[in-house]
Amino acid sequence: MKPDLKDLRQNLTDLEFQVTQNNATEKPFENPYWDHFERGIYVDKVTGEPLFTSKEKFDSSCGWPSFTKPVYKESIKYVEDKTLFMHRIEVRSQAGDSHLGHVFNDGPEEMGGLRYCINSASIRFIPYDKLDEEGYGEYKDRV
Repeated sequence: MKPDLKDLRQNLTDLEFQVTQNNATEKPFENPYWDHFERGIYVDKVTGEPLFTSKEKFDSSCGWPSFTKPVYKESIKYVEDKTLFMHRIEVRSQAGDSHLGHVFNDGPEEMGGLRYCINSASIRFIPYDKLDEEGYGEYKDRV
């Protein structure tokens, strides 16, 4: 479940709050996961909902973490975004309704052609060797 706004304000940094709750975007190349390729999973920073695995992460050279697909198609909501005079598809987490980033059609063709461009501020990484300890052991075979 999504915590209330008071709890989110207390438990998230200002940047994490602005990104997840107010659709902000962090700076490219100045975030912890853009060039992070350790084995594990990425979960919604707000709810802990599993979103992406390291297996689907790739270097897109865009400055933000990029993935070819979510862990479960149902864990992502797709919303038309016409802000900034552009037409894009915003991606949000299903349970927490956190703004994650956008999905584009310029990903690796051999992996489906999609690029989920995600803000590091909206996700938390759980390394492979901590999956059991943090309650995500069922995902070990997916990373």
